[in-house]
Amino acid sequence: MSLSLDNIGFYTLTEDRARLKHNNLERCEMIVTSKCNFACPYCRGVKTYSRDCMGDIDLTIAKYILDSWINNGLKNIRFSGGEPTIYPDINNLVRIAKSGNIDRIAISSNGSQNRNLYQALLDNGVNDFSISLDACCASDANKMAGREGYFETIISNIEYLSKITYVTVGIVLTKENVQNVSNIVKFAYDLGVSDIRIISSAQYNGSLLHLEKIPNEILDVYPILKYRVNNLLSGLYLRGIRQQDSKRCYLVEDDYAVAGKWHFPCVIHMREGGEPIGEVGKNMQEKRIEWSKSHNTHEDPICKKNCLDCLVDYNNKAEFYRMQKEK
Repeated sequence: MSLSLDNIGFYTLTEDRARLKHNNLERCEMIVTSKCNFACPYCRGVKTYSRDCMGDIDLTIAKYILDSWINNGLKNIRFSGGEPTIYPDINNLVRIAKSGNIDRIAISSNGSQNRNLYQALLDNGVNDFSISLDACCASDANKMAGREGYFETIISNIEYLSKITYVTVGIVLTKENVQNVSNIVKFAYDLGVSDIRIISSAQYNGSLLHLEKIPNEILDVYPILKYRVNNLLSGLYLRGIRQQDSKRCYLVEDDYAVAGKWHFPCVIHMREGGEPIGEVGKNMQEKRIEWSKSHNTHEDPICKKNCLDCLVDYNNKAEFYRMQKEK
């Protein structure tokens, strides 16, 4: 196991966590709304069997979940959607997270909102923005967003926020933009972002022949980008579990995904139409541990096809450390 999780750049995926030394919740994600002002053609949205997950999350449920996570020592939270910035009570939830001493408070956004809204989120406690950037010119951006007229606003917001807080640019790869990924990466680099993450859409999971064109001086700045480029250039895909990989998901024990009144194995599983582990309640953690122990990810078509490279590597490491303890 030569790969060190500490070297690939994901602050929520560490060697110490993989050793299962944690006693608290590491990372939780709350889908606060399924609504969005964009219509990205690749977006999986909130795909669940239950209408309870559609629309805005009930504020009472959201507060209950948030209080439960805080009481269990949650370190990192992400509010997403849909577009979470259009959820009317998003600043209220951010303030609760801040008062609960959560270290990282993240927002996943398309970057299209008025700057004052993002400034208010910063003032209330957000210290991590993830903004989609799937093109480096307005005409392509319009196609990728399914909406016109937002490109300059998004670029301006990324530049502004990058000067004062941690900003990740997420580049979703599809057959429409994959040939231009190197230029998009260079464009994001020039905006001064903290992190660049490329990820294959669920509909596209192929090899990328143009990644070698990304200059080394850019790759050396972004460990996550370098990790993924190296994976792709070595013949690996960004999604999928191989035969030799762990059959168990350890992440689910301290990494929650919630939409409506349901908690799911992960956001990917939820977006691909997977069923929840159960309803939000006092026994959530016990049910998640039980699911982790009994669920074979190789037999779950959603896990097997869609699990991301970094999550697979984490679960392999957690499996390795567990086996070391049992010797």
